[in-house]
Amino acid sequence: MAALYDRIGKTYSGRRQSDPRIVVAINKALSDCKSVLNVGAGTGSYEPPELDVVAVEPSQTMIDQRPPGAARCVQGSAESLPFSDGSFDAVMGVMTVHHWSDLRRGLAECKRVARKKVVFLTTDMDVFGQFWLMDYFPALIDIDRKGFPPMKVFAEVFGEVAITNVPIPADCIDGFLGAYWRRPDAYLDPTVRASISTFAKLADVDAGLATLQDDLRSGAWDRKYRSLRQQDDLDLGYRLIVAPVRSNTRE
Repeated sequence: MAALYDRIGKTYSGRRQSDPRIVVAINKALSDCKSVLNVGAGTGSYEPPELDVVAVEPSQTMIDQRPPGAARCVQGSAESLPFSDGSFDAVMGVMTVHHWSDLRRGLAECKRVARKKVVFLTTDMDVFGQFWLMDYFPALIDIDRKGFPPMKVFAEVFGEVAITNVPIPADCIDGFLGAYWRRPDAYLDPTVRASISTFAKLADVDAGLATLQDDLRSGAWDRKYRSLRQQDDLDLGYRLIVAPVRSNTRE
């Protein structure tokens, strides 16, 4: 993960910004917490400024882009968090679990250092696989299925889990893979794709880009997906996972 983001992460501070509607969902989940560990924190998106936040991020390229005044950041990985049991009220992770080298170990570590809950924004691939972008880049689904865990894994690790749908607004300002669902032209922009990790893993994008460009020029895309132009948001499978944990503080 660190190597990937050291290579592709140079534009993340500009393209990957906190969308205010997603912020609302995350902040609501953390509303009863005072201290938070943000795992796979990147450039600091979605870190609640009113809370006591510590960040963990493996990529120095990402750490270097954290803005002035951002939370203290420790270079490290989810699989080996350098904190004692129950150090934080909550552990959060935004679009990060699919990058971990050992998912269950990372989740167990998050559970270990949390006193109250864990909060993750992730993707349900059973829903995301229906996204129109897969028509042009079918290999995307294969790549992401290898990383994003099935929803049942969270219940297996944490037991009680609340899963909330996070619809993606049509003008989403956080440039993750599904952000441009109503702005198909954006995927033709190499600077947009450069801030999307899954595109960096594709061996060949030229054929898909050419077909998408042709369909946009001919009107074929609009004929097939006309209804999307009228929608303000869309369920693409992005899910907020909230799981309470037993206190890990030692007596």
